[in-house]
Amino acid sequence: MTKNVLFIMCDQLRWDYLSCAGHPGLDTPHIDALAKRGVRFDRAYVQSTICGPSRMSFYTGRYVSSHGSTWNNVPLKVGEMTLGDHLRPLGVRTALCGKTHMSADAEGMKRLGLAPDSTIGALVSECGFEPYERDDGLHPSTSYGKRNKAYDDYMKDRGWEDENPWDSVANSGEDADGNILSGWFLDNSDAKARASDE
Repeated sequence: MTKNVLFIMCDQLRWDYLSCAGHPGLDTPHIDALAKRGVRFDRAYVQSTICGPSRMSFYTGRYVSSHGSTWNNVPLKVGEMTLGDHLRPLGVRTALCGKTHMSADAEGMKRLGLAPDSTIGALVSECGFEPYERDDGLHPSTSYGKRNKAYDDYMKDRGWEDENPWDSVANSGEDADGNILSGWFLDNSDAKARASDE
């Protein structure tokens, strides 16, 4: 019997921001259904307040001071063993979907002669995981981050013709007068996203 493990790692998600954790206003039925069938760790703590280093700690099982990826997009050293590296020899397929804020150690790979498009190079470039749909989740209208055309098309297919629907719809709310409230840096994080529930 094949067993699957799904690990969902979110940014800026307070401990109580799920309805299964008791939030009075947020409704998260799909996450609640997963939680009901799985395990909820209600006393877990992150190793860093920055998402990238925290993820690298989960992937490696090491403290930030040990693995050295101290900020988003600071490369994880090419020699670091990750969860994917430990599971692959056991015949477990490990895939990464979504964001990770990990950058490949291009200098280390070059020094060792690892081509990024080789089998090993591709795995090292993705924290030891097979990339499925890599999207670091930031689609600002500024030069920070890279836009994702597939996401823009997805939102536009749902009626949001905005130039950048991630920035103006999914990551923004509205005040009583219809003014857009940006969700950047947790400003206005108490406002519901402009995207409809559907």
